[in-house]
Amino acid sequence: MLGKRIARRWIVVAAAVTVALGAGIFWYAAAGSKNSGPRAVTADEASRLAIARFRNYRKQARAVTISVPGAAGELVITGSADYRAKAGYGVLKGNGRNDSGNGLIRWTATRIELRPLPVVPDAPPEKPPSDGWFARPLNPSAGALDRALAILLGLGSDRPDNAQLLPQNGAEWVAADQVNGHPVDVFTGPDSRDRPGSAGKVRYWLDADGLMYRVQAAIPGETNPVVISFDAHEIIAVPSAR
Repeated sequence: MLGKRIARRWIVVAAAVTVALGAGIFWYAAAGSKNSGPRAVTADEASRLAIARFRNYRKQARAVTISVPGAAGELVITGSADYRAKAGYGVLKGNGRNDSGNGLIRWTATRIELRPLPVVPDAPPEKPPSDGWFARPLNPSAGALDRALAILLGLGSDRPDNAQLLPQNGAEWVAADQVNGHPVDVFTGPDSRDRPGSAGKVRYWLDADGLMYRVQAAIPGETNPVVISFDAHEIIAVPSAR
């Protein structure tokens, strides 16, 4: 008799555990489905994407760190971008490659200037040297560095994008994330005007107000993407273009 009562108790306990586990699995699945992507952007999310480049323009200057992939090793630029002047300024260092190209760099939408330095500081000087610069045209199709600089300058606009067109052009919500302690959402797209089907090649990390904290972009010929991080250091004023 005692054995039967014990057996019945174990059956009841097992049933309760099964129900609890089932409820937990159901809750986990529901929570996961709610927070998993990619999916089409909502109207609010499309609005955040639409104002992201305008937010950069309104702020004018953003502190940036750019990681540029390459077969010879990564290039890292630490500096600032001025989205009204369409110009940038920073220090250029090789990571996992020789240091022959290390130094200062400044650029516009049409021109790059490089100034070699024997010892490269962590941040560019507020007043750049007046001599020793080597200049050339910026050509986005010439290589990863030029492409990355062009992408960065393209992340500012003097007007918001059309939010209604973004979902039609492939913009999607991917995931929730954090960048340097800031809650953000990750989005892909939209398609570039001159490159249909390119929506999945660019990702934006935006906060609830549409402010960019990171951008990741795939570029032709490279396995790893260009990664642009914002506000990870102090802003250095971008000198006026010569």
